[in-house]
Parts: sequence; structure tokens; C-alpha cells
Amino acid sequence: MKCILKNILLLILPLICFSSFAQTNGRNFKAVDEYVISLGPLDSMSIGTINNVVSKKFDDKIDRARAIYYWIAHNIEFDIKAARTGNTAKNTPTEVLANRRGVGIGFASLFQDMCSSADIRCLTVDGFVKNNPQQINEKDGDINHSWAVVQLGQSPEEWFYVDPAWGSGYADAEMKTFTKSFNEGYFFAEKLLFNLQHFPDNEAWKLGNAPKNKTDFFELPIIKGVAYELGLTSIAPKQGIIKTKPGKTVRFSYKLKAGAVISKLTFQTGDRKKIKTNDVNFRFSSGILSFENKFEDAESKLKETESRLEKLEEKVDQLLNKAKK
Repeated sequence: MKCILKNILLLILPLICFSSFAQTNGRNFKAVDEYVISLGPLDSMSIGTINNVVSKKFDDKIDRARAIYYWIAHNIEFDIKAARTGNTAKNTPTEVLANRRGVGIGFASLFQDMCSSADIRCLTVDGFVKNNPQQINEKDGDINHSWAVVQLGQSPEEWFYVDPAWGSGYADAEMKTFTKSFNEGYFFAEKLLFNLQHFPDNEAWKLGNAPKNKTDFFELPIIKGVAYELGLTSIAPKQGIIKTKPGKTVRFSYKLKAGAVISKLTFQTGDRKKIKTNDVNFRFSSGILSFENKFEDAESKLKETESRLEKLEEKVDQLLNKAKK
């Protein structure tokens, strides 16, 4: 008999890591971010007017794109109900700005429109993401997210991923709640990590090292946004579903960027309301975080529990019989 483990690399663990405020790929955006914060929501303004106020202050195109990204992430709400049902109505840039809410396509389209007004070449990419374990190994998944590619030159090496929707916060696995929490990792995102989370419908828009095809992508585990803060660049095992024999040790390892400080790691097993959380021993050396775990077979565990209950019932019967005598 084999155990089947769904390898969900949530990485929402009690980890302490280095501070990286307002930095992307070593570039500091503190001044840009603080300026955008000072502007506020800019209610009742058109796209062109908002864009002039937000981005025209900066000469550098990357700074302009950052200002647009930061403003959208902080002033547009993610419509979790529409995203859950696949409803993309009312997600044109004008509608998103007027309603101050949208799904992935709305965030990406607004970002593209504002970039175009700021003389930045940008396009919207439709594709696939995974939010919960049921989507691992999915064969016929529909397009369920959109993001942007900023093109600063002719070469793909000068093209960069931007996901303003996920940069604004994160959804739970059931896509019922959305937590507003700015994540700068989705601006000019680390391509290798982004490709572990996103797969374009048109493979021409894969940048850098990426899964070969949609099937390979859906075999991967689920990776959450905090992975950017930790600088995740490789994972093992790479499969989202792992088959193993009961009691056999499964080893996990993740490569993180230099500077991360890991103080505690917890490991979750189970599903939904039956989740069990335990602290685990780990090793973190030369940027490699590793640990191992043995998985029990659920059926064997159930039989063991039933056996214990039967023995307990026998003891209770014995005590009752003695009491009657």
C-alpha cells in the first residue's frame, strides 16, 4: 500500500527572514513608493489624469512602471467572488478604475493601459495558476488568471513579468477570502520562481527557464507569494503529488537566497479541517533549507485507533462486570 502526499509548498510558515523593503533585484524603490503613498486613492480621476500624477514625475521607465504597479496594488480591490466563479465582466481598464475592483485580467489590463500612457511597452498575458491541491495534475483547466509583461527592449532578456493582482494580496485555497497585503515580488518578478506559479496560454510568453508544457506545470506543487521574500529558486521533490510507502522517509529541500534566517519551520499534514501542524527539525546551510518526514498510512492509522478503542471497551466491560458482582 502507498501513501499519496499532496506536496503543497505553501511556505506560509513562521520564518524570520531578511528585510527587503522596497527593493526588487537589488534596486531600491523606497522614494517611488513613498511618493505614490502620498498621492492617496485619487478618486474621481480618469486613467490619463491618474497616470500623469502617478508616473510622469519619473524619467526612468522602470520607476514609472513601479509607480503604476504600486498605485494599482494599493488602490484596486481584488474581486474574490468573481475570480472564484470565473466572471471577467466589468474588467475593462475604465470599469476597473471606476469600480476600484477587478480580477486578474482587470488588474493586468489597467496596468497595461497606464503603462502605454507612460510610454512603456506592455502587454497582457492570459494563462493558468493553481490555488488549491485539487488543481494539481489538472488536465483540462481553463484560463483562470492574467498578468503583464513589460518590454524594455527588443530582446526577451529585457522583458519582465508583473502581476499587479497577486501583488495586491493573496487568496485562500478555497478562493473565498482575499487578504490585502502588498507583495513587491510580483514586480519585475524573479522569472524562474514566477514560472513555477504561472503558465501562459501562449507559450511564446514564457520568459526564462520554465516548465516545458502545461502538463508539467500542473504537476508542480503550489507555491505562495512569500516565496519571493525568501528568494526561492529550486524545489525538491518537484512533483505536487508524491507517492510513497508508509513509514518511508521523504526528503524535502529548497534553495533560498543568501541572507534568509530561518528560526522555525512547521509542517502541516491533513486536509482542510483535519490539518495537523508540527514543528520539524531542519537544516539550513549555504542557502539550502532541508528536512525530512515519514508519512503514516491513513488506513493503518485508522485500524490502530479502532484496535485501541476495542481494547478500551473491553476494559470498561470488565470493570462493569466487577462492579455488578
